[in-house]
Amino acid sequence: MDQLSAMRAFLRVVETGSFTRASMALGMPKATVSNLIQNLETHLQTKLLNRTTRRVMVTTDGALYYERANQIVAEIDELDGSLSHSRMNPSGRLRVEMSGAFADLLIIPELGDFHEKYPDIHIDLGVGDRTVDYLAENVDCALRAGAPGNPSLIARRVGEIDVVACASPGYIAAFGMPGHPSELETSHHCVNYFLAQTNRIVPFEFGRDGRKLEINGRYIVSVNDARSFFAAALSGLGIAPLPCFMARDAIAAGQLVPVLPGWAVEPIPLFVIYPPNRHLSNKVRVFVDWLVRLLARAPLTASGNA
Repeated sequence: MDQLSAMRAFLRVVETGSFTRASMALGMPKATVSNLIQNLETHLQTKLLNRTTRRVMVTTDGALYYERANQIVAEIDELDGSLSHSRMNPSGRLRVEMSGAFADLLIIPELGDFHEKYPDIHIDLGVGDRTVDYLAENVDCALRAGAPGNPSLIARRVGEIDVVACASPGYIAAFGMPGHPSELETSHHCVNYFLAQTNRIVPFEFGRDGRKLEINGRYIVSVNDARSFFAAALSGLGIAPLPCFMARDAIAAGQLVPVLPGWAVEPIPLFVIYPPNRHLSNKVRVFVDWLVRLLARAPLTASGNA
């Protein structure tokens, strides 16, 4: 049995949900795909797929096998590519994680440029602020705000984001303009951000004349997603320290008002994160290099220049 061909056939059936579509993608007869998977199941002595007349479903063993087989085939493809023309023309699937704010406002609008340069790289973009198991989920890299809490991860600092404390005009009309950060703990409401893995609420950090304050603000709502954080501020639920690239247009449109102008909010460092013990492939290298160039010209600072 050609186990590698059988693994590729199994992966395509799972990804397309159909023997017919998998055979078309692989350029081989449907009967050949079926025989390859039957031989693979016989070899493994387990059932990988449940077949009905209407659809194909993955068994529990099949789901486990898919994750490992997908990683193995990707590594084989990368190994082959590293010894061939793909050093100049990297290809394959690239698994990337980042927050929705980064994806929607910074990265996705520019991905057409990346595709023009590297048309054979296909990006699987995981979007959200959730905690990711990089190894189990086969993630190649991630763009994250703040240093990773896991010291085993490899982190490369690629920039920083300026932050501005804002509130909606409706909030200011109801509660007034704060004069000092300490008022956020006594007479104002904040939109707070919590870390899902620990439930810890992240305090606000303000600075002026070399003095730094850590503020644990009162709040109506605390969220763990940057886009929801922004939406809550727009809705008048409290004062929020927002990344400048998210707040700039809303401030210009009068939807948000900067507060505490004499106090600076600590900027947020930006990191590209890699899982440990993962070979940094050509496709990852070119994506990260492109990402760093993109961030260098992105409006991440108060002046609009990185």
